[in-house]
Amino acid sequence: MRAVVQNDKNRTLRALWVRGGIAVLAVAAVVSGCASPDGAQVRPAAGPQHLQAPPARALDSYAAKLRAAHAARVAATRHWKLAAVPLTAPPPPAKKPVIKARKGFEVDDQEELNLPPVFTTVPTKDKVVFLTIDDGSEKDPAFLRMMSDLKIPYTAFLTDKEIRDDYGYFRRMQAQGHTLNNHTLTHPYLPGLSYREQKREICGMQKVMKKQFGRAPTVLRPPFGNYNRDTLVAAKSCGIKYAPIWDEEVYVDHWEYREDDRDLHPGDIVLTHFRGRDEWKGTMVDDMRRFLNRVTAEGYAVARLEDYL
Repeated sequence: MRAVVQNDKNRTLRALWVRGGIAVLAVAAVVSGCASPDGAQVRPAAGPQHLQAPPARALDSYAAKLRAAHAARVAATRHWKLAAVPLTAPPPPAKKPVIKARKGFEVDDQEELNLPPVFTTVPTKDKVVFLTIDDGSEKDPAFLRMMSDLKIPYTAFLTDKEIRDDYGYFRRMQAQGHTLNNHTLTHPYLPGLSYREQKREICGMQKVMKKQFGRAPTVLRPPFGNYNRDTLVAAKSCGIKYAPIWDEEVYVDHWEYREDDRDLHPGDIVLTHFRGRDEWKGTMVDDMRRFLNRVTAEGYAVARLEDYL
């Protein structure tokens, strides 16, 4: 009987100690968090005051999320038959790099008129490349699943005559967080057109993008990478700020290079196309497998182009 009484006393003391400890913590939080800079006490707001979760618990939760995300990426890597898990890009730069026209790619009055710069590489020391995909003729649902599973960012440059049969495919792409940009209405050789015709191609596509996807982009890729002064003047009048082209191009069975060293460089823009077996010896999934295996093997991550603009 004495032992039972003693146990009851111990439980009561422990309960009082716990409640007392919580009360001390609550008082400490009020004293430390509700004092003004000159030391005067500030009354807490009316109602119950909730203590924040301990930092250790928050860190554990964050670490658990990271582990789960990595595990999902490992599983996706196996599923899509990649050679290695794609590297994760660093956070977007707090200060955006200054984008200028690549030397030799300027037009007359480039700086005086503040025309959209044409560039092939983003100035950065981050070991990242940027994946860009042109036109929109192939609409492969497996490609959407693959890039979503692997969390790989990319930018699509769309041509209306290639996408008008299925705007919904690109809305799904946009919903996954990928940026849709301007690649003209009909994919013409722009320098062969008059200023008025070029403006119609670019501004007309801006209107399509606004209507179908909710926004008119600020980035244009001229078809074939060809442009002249009229192209950039027209583009600026349509709300375009940048005109990136590319430094490398990846196909399902090979790569092509602008530079003589035939290598990747930090900040390079890589081009590929929406193509399938009708035109290539493989699918877009095959194309992405070649691309990701190469950049990962060379220690590059794929970053989002718009994060650097």
